[in-house]
Amino acid sequence: MNEFVFARRGELLAVPAVVLAALGKPNAFSIAVGLPLAFAGEAIRAWAVGYSGVTTRGDTVTAPALVTAGPYAYVRNPLYVGNFITALGFALAFTGANGRLARTALVTGALGTMLGVYGIVVPHEERFLRETFGAEFDAYVADVPRILPRTAPAGEGAGTYDPSVIARAESRTFITFGAMLLALAFKARKA
Repeated sequence: MNEFVFARRGELLAVPAVVLAALGKPNAFSIAVGLPLAFAGEAIRAWAVGYSGVTTRGDTVTAPALVTAGPYAYVRNPLYVGNFITALGFALAFTGANGRLARTALVTGALGTMLGVYGIVVPHEERFLRETFGAEFDAYVADVPRILPRTAPAGEGAGTYDPSVIARAESRTFITFGAMLLALAFKARKA
């Protein structure tokens, strides 16, 4: 089950995006509030990928080294924090003109799906990291929170930033982000 969800996390998280694009009714205010959040989330994700590299895109958990620098010095799962912020931004942007009940259902459904998927994926990844890096990972876990970032980095950390991997590692994410922007623009034009 854990391996299945990990390997299919992209497809599973695409479902609420498709539902938002199909059922959402954006307005100017919701777009103005939501889009900056979506872009901020993607910026966090790109920053994290610059440290973790292309290994984040596989269907199985891999880690050639334990990265604890950059965003990983603040939070253990910056990719997922970025994804959550992006999803919140798009959920808000798409649902401004939906009725209160529909808006609540769409936003809650999108974010609830993410919580469900990451509730399986994160422990699965952490088991692998603990088995692979042992005491080094345990020390990292003791200093850096899983989801809510620290206000200051936990030490200097290990790992280097390589912006050249971002385009290669994030091509699918950028395509999905662009598709959501196009869907939002299309829906906004119709409103």
